[in-house]
Amino acid sequence: MSDKNREELLGKVFRMKDLIQYQEGTIASRMIILKKSGSITLFSFDEGEGLSEHTAPFDAIVTILEGECEVRVDGVSSGMKEGETIIFPANRPHAVQAIKRFKMMLTMIRENSGN
Repeated sequence: MSDKNREELLGKVFRMKDLIQYQEGTIASRMIILKKSGSITLFSFDEGEGLSEHTAPFDAIVTILEGECEVRVDGVSSGMKEGETIIFPANRPHAVQAIKRFKMMLTMIRENSGN
């Protein structure tokens, strides 16, 4: 999403899940906010798609906007559905797998090393 497209959202009312569409057989993403301090990215996962186990240097907040998925943090799996949120702790392994098609919002807040 270009800066111009992001600017078009400012001051407007919208539903996050309407800003991204499913793409058959893949994962789609759309950046909503990208700043030095953090980012908000929307993802849509087709059924059976997922992100393999990985880590991130900052806490990652995931909110399910539609559908169902399974998340795994430090080897512990949990089912999630619309309206539910989880915080993936920094530097700990986590993964996401679609049970049904689902959409999520990923919020990353980067620490200020000047504190």
